[in-house]
Amino acid sequence: MPELREFLEMSLIQVRSVPVKTQQIDLSELKKFENLRKELTTVESYLRLDAIASAGFGMSRSKMAELIDGGDVRVNWKDITQASHQVKSGDLIAIRTKGRLEVGEIAVTKKERYRVQLTRYI
Repeated sequence: MPELREFLEMSLIQVRSVPVKTQQIDLSELKKFENLRKELTTVESYLRLDAIASAGFGMSRSKMAELIDGGDVRVNWKDITQASHQVKSGDLIAIRTKGRLEVGEIAVTKKERYRVQLTRYI
């Protein structure tokens, strides 16, 4: 494997049609990125996917319904095409090009609405 190591130390390779220069670095030089997350709380009348996701991503329910109908939304890694899909605690909502949203604790308020804790991963 010495030839491979020498090749990887400093080489010019091609990824598709783009030339890429590689260089071996020490493991301690790697930069670690933390998951950037934002904690949110929302109160909703229903636990519908369009309502919870629109609150978590800060967009209108109609825009969210368009994304859901277009097949850009997944819940727990499964494509969902119904805006009325019921979400529950622990669900992971992913929207193509927008990020991920984790549904946390769900509590019922005095007015029988749902207080939902959300974690948005940026």
